Amino acid sequence: MVATSYLAAILNAVAAHFLSGPKMLTHNKHKILNDPVYGFITIQHSLTFDLLDHPHMQRLRRISQLGLSHLVYPGAVHNRFHHAIGAMHLMQEAISVLKSKGVAISEEESEGACVAILLHDIGHGPFSHALEHSIVTGVNHEDISVLIMNRLNEDMHGALDTAISIFNDHHPKHFLHQLISSQLDMDRLDYLSRDSFYSGVAEGRVGSERIIKMLSVEDGQLVVEEKGIYSIEKFVMARRLMYWQVYLHRTVLCAEFMLMSALKRAKHVAQIDPHLFSTPALHIFLHESLDKARFMADPSILDRFCQLDDSDILCALKAWQEHSDPILSDLSRRIINRDLFQIELRSQGFSKDELDIQLERVAKEFKLSTEDASYYVISERIDNRIYESGGIKIQFKDGSIKDFGDASDHWNRENLTTLVVKSFLCYPKNLKPVKS
Repeated sequence: MVATSYLAAILNAVAAHFLSGPKMLTHNKHKILNDPVYGFITIQHSLTFDLLDHPHMQRLRRISQLGLSHLVYPGAVHNRFHHAIGAMHLMQEAISVLKSKGVAISEEESEGACVAILLHDIGHGPFSHALEHSIVTGVNHEDISVLIMNRLNEDMHGALDTAISIFNDHHPKHFLHQLISSQLDMDRLDYLSRDSFYSGVAEGRVGSERIIKMLSVEDGQLVVEEKGIYSIEKFVMARRLMYWQVYLHRTVLCAEFMLMSALKRAKHVAQIDPHLFSTPALHIFLHESLDKARFMADPSILDRFCQLDDSDILCALKAWQEHSDPILSDLSRRIINRDLFQIELRSQGFSKDELDIQLERVAKEFKLSTEDASYYVISERIDNRIYESGGIKIQFKDGSIKDFGDASDHWNRENLTTLVVKSFLCYPKNLKPVKS
């Protein structure tokens, strides 16, 4: 009888907890995490600790940081949650350095900047960019991040007001936004170091600690002290190499565009087959036409999105291998088994005649219509610019400030700002390449 009463008391307490509306923030202080890139990380603000425990943040554990890059670099299996924590750690370090140099940053602003960088990727979908380029149109992860942050702010009674103001660059101290989004932000510093570490591409390593030590603020703008210029040169070079060796690696491109092609085919099949397998979270994205306007107008869509992660897509691909639609089943099987297309990558674009020839070859080989053959012939353009003029300011000892493109004695502005463009064409391996 006593045990029954005790159990009833516990159940009543639990029910009261979950039915009492939005929860108050806890007061966890100075929690320590062990990070493989930086070692021990101290979480300085109770709000960031509370957010780490939120389901929306925990979802990032199930969103890969580098999409399908692990098909090329087996160690690249880290996730967006890892990156968010690392970027937050670098933000804490940067704010500490700036305060030590006399830059006025209140505790509220410090917390706001850390929360903003922690949440900057919270709107990413499965495999980072696959969803927003295939079965959802006109909405990107930045838009969704803002929607989620606003919702969290409502649940936390305005606790994220400062963070959202900094994130949207509405805060009067512009340099705080620059620490989150610029050509030298804590986002880039972490993902270059972290992606280099997990992929094993040593050329991507950057001296983030040295760069942060060289940061300062002049006239409300973030600057780098003159003695940090060589670290910035290495940072710029590391970013260039990581883009061509990892982010835009030809095989990675092929795998990720094959995934987008499979998702587009699944959306097409879903219009015909209402029983196409999908998880509950994925269902609405396959069976309905969704764009930015619907995301903004219908809160239930955001609810579904916040339940989506890589496992929904992987689970669907495994099931679709057995579907009666030959294109969907074949594309799904190829991705699951890493039976990837061949890819041609070159500086000049592929002509319409070249694409038409390859479409005809696919149609003949697989006995498909030209329209259906398009799922097997993928032609896109990629580009990369090392640096945008005005993105990084170097402050010299005499107080003068120059753009990095003018201050560097290793790079010149033309080399830095030239847009490098390449085109690629993917198709099944048993077909002949097109003539360049």
